[in-house]
Amino acid sequence: MNDQAFVEQTNGAVVRRLMGYGRFDGVETARMMGRLYAAARLYVNFFQPSFKLKKKRREGAKVIKRYHLPSTPYERALAHPKVTAAVKKRLRDQYRSLDPVALLAEIRPTQEELGIRVDRRAGQARGLQPAHTSILPATAATFAKTLGKTATVGEPRARHRRTRRPYKTRVRMPSKLDPHIAAIEAWLAEQPQLTALAIVGRLREKYPEEFGKRQHSIVQPLLRALRRRAAERLVAQGPLDDATTAAPLPGVVDGSGYVGPDPPTAPLVEQTGKAIWRDRLIDIGSSSAMAPSG
Repeated sequence: MNDQAFVEQTNGAVVRRLMGYGRFDGVETARMMGRLYAAARLYVNFFQPSFKLKKKRREGAKVIKRYHLPSTPYERALAHPKVTAAVKKRLRDQYRSLDPVALLAEIRPTQEELGIRVDRRAGQARGLQPAHTSILPATAATFAKTLGKTATVGEPRARHRRTRRPYKTRVRMPSKLDPHIAAIEAWLAEQPQLTALAIVGRLREKYPEEFGKRQHSIVQPLLRALRRRAAERLVAQGPLDDATTAAPLPGVVDGSGYVGPDPPTAPLVEQTGKAIWRDRLIDIGSSSAMAPSG
C-alpha cells in the first residue's frame, strides 16, 4: 500500500507541530518525549475532532468533495459496527476518566521543557548560557487560569524551530566604473538621452585598455540608478505644474525635423494633385483623400 502521503501528513500535522524541529538527545529527554506522546495521544484521539472525506466526484476540471461531520477518533470508533461492545465499553470508561485541561497541562509544560533543552543544547554548542528556565504549573487548575489570558493573544505553540541567524551584510564589491561616475553624470546632464552603448563607446575612446565593445551590461544598472536619482531630485524640488509647457530637453528627438518619406501605412496628406501610393498613381482632390481599396 502506498501510504507515504498519509505518513508525511501525520509527521507534519502531529509530530512536527507537537515536537518541533529540534534535535533531542539523552535518556531524560526520551522519557519526557514519552510523557508528551502519551498525553497527546489521549488528547488527540478523545478531544480533537477532524474532518473525514465522505465522497468525491469530478465535473470536468472541477473536483467536488463532501465531508462527514467533524468528529473525534473516539466517536468514530463508537459508531463503527465492527468494534465489539467490550472495546466500546472500555473506551467509554476511559473517556469519563479524562480531563482535556489536565492533558493540556501535561502537554504544554512538557513541550516547553523540550524547547528549553534544545535551546540549552544549542547554547552550549555556541558557548552561550540558556536564556530561560522551565516553569511547570503545579496543578491543572493553575494551568486553566492561564488559558483565558493566552487565548486573547494567541496561545503559543512549542514548535522549537531554532531561530535562523540573519545573513551577513553583503559588501559591495568595487566596480571599474567608480572612478568615472562623475564623468558619466556630467555626460547625462548634457545629453539625458544617452544610452549605455554610447557611454561605453565614450569610455572606450578615452580608456581603450579598460573598456571593450560589449561592456554595456555593467553600465545599465548604473544608468538606471543615476536616472532614478535625478528624477527623485526633480520631484523633491517642487510640484510639476508647468511640466506640460516646459521646454524639451536638449537632444530629445520629437520627429519635427524628419524629412524622409512617409511610411507606407501613414495617411495621405491633404493636397491637390497627384501622388504615388504603393507604386500606383492616384488623383488627390482638395478634400482629404482616401486610400484605394484592394
